[in-house]
Amino acid sequence: MRLPPVARAVVYIRIPTARSLKDKRSVVQSVIGQARSRFAVAIAETNAQDHHTLAELGIAVVSGQESTARQVLDDVLRFVEAAAERHGAQVTGFEVEVI
Repeated sequence: MRLPPVARAVVYIRIPTARSLKDKRSVVQSVIGQARSRFAVAIAETNAQDHHTLAELGIAVVSGQESTARQVLDDVLRFVEAAAERHGAQVTGFEVEVI
């Protein structure tokens, strides 16, 4: 039996307009909710929960084909970047891996 390919990423976001954890949570939850509703992916805040101007999101895509998993993840990354920018935040980097 062969395991299905998994594309995963960590996205680093800076939220300079956040003055509190509540402000940050509003931005992060909006981005996560929009990504979940548009794409069939797992996405969650994975680190920096106690820092009000930084967020780290983990994203995973499982597919029957590696190329499909990678394409969906690329689409999600573009979407997250645009959604963050709509909230005055910016993606400062990301790491991607397909296993």
